[in-house]
Amino acid sequence: MTTPTTTQPDTARKFTAAMELPTASAPVYTTILDTDLGPLLLTSDGTHLTGLYLEVSEAIDARLDRMFGVEPTPEDDLEIFHRAEAQLGEYLSGQRTQFDLPLAAKGTEFQRSVWQALTQIPFGSTAGYGELAEMLGRPGAARAVGAANGKNPISIIVPCHRVIGADGSLTGYAWGEGKKRTLLTLETRP
Repeated sequence: MTTPTTTQPDTARKFTAAMELPTASAPVYTTILDTDLGPLLLTSDGTHLTGLYLEVSEAIDARLDRMFGVEPTPEDDLEIFHRAEAQLGEYLSGQRTQFDLPLAAKGTEFQRSVWQALTQIPFGSTAGYGELAEMLGRPGAARAVGAANGKNPISIIVPCHRVIGADGSLTGYAWGEGKKRTLLTLETRP
């Protein structure tokens, strides 16, 4: 793992305490934020952030339909969306290095363990898929870790952009190499 030049707080404890499984019958609310990265689609069950997607498209709508099985309801006035918007604005302007939001991600136990491990990669650092697999006690599972990383529903906040190829290349980011490079650059600027 590449170590940052300054010590950052451990966010894993907050993630563990805040990450819950979404309720099967929970509604799905959405809002769209306009940012320097482009539009971000946020989803919530009304209390927790359940998704953060770096694009708004029919493919994302189809993914939400498969994940939740209900039609999302646009809702711009949820407290969780206001908190997420404020914290994302601070992050994108270089004023925030960790997030403090209640999260509820839908995934398998293995996927959720990978997402938990992602939160242990400090701001300004990167890790390879093999390193994450070792962190999970599954040194031969780098490909499975990569697949779970690619299904992370809460981008940026659960920092899947911090995972790089074994050779240091910017590989495997669902939102494109350009956005991954932008986020990594943002996290390493003085």
